[in-house]
Amino acid sequence: MRWRRIRSDRGQVALEYIGFVPILLFVALCAIQLGWVAYVHEQADTAARTAARVEAQHRGRGEAAGVAAVREGIGAKVRVSRTGDAITAVATIPVNSIIPGLNPEPARATAVMPNDQPEETGR
Repeated sequence: MRWRRIRSDRGQVALEYIGFVPILLFVALCAIQLGWVAYVHEQADTAARTAARVEAQHRGRGEAAGVAAVREGIGAKVRVSRTGDAITAVATIPVNSIIPGLNPEPARATAVMPNDQPEETGR
């Protein structure tokens, strides 16, 4: 009688394992996606700060410096604008998704630096 009881439970662990694997994979993908999102936001912050700093020192070179400061092929777009005494750089990088159906917003970062070479007016 005892032999039949053990035999009837055969394969239960395999079924439980097969049921748990998709959950485990989903959690792993979520962790990887979270890490990627954090990385892309850091890259956007780096691009914006670099673009604003370079533009403050060398007029017209900020956007290219911002794009060059981040990983090649990440798709960074940098826009620099000047006001009288400040430089504002906005970096935007799309966040790719590895989880089907997830469409994260692009990473955006803004940096403002004082203008080292303000335009002289009144001359």
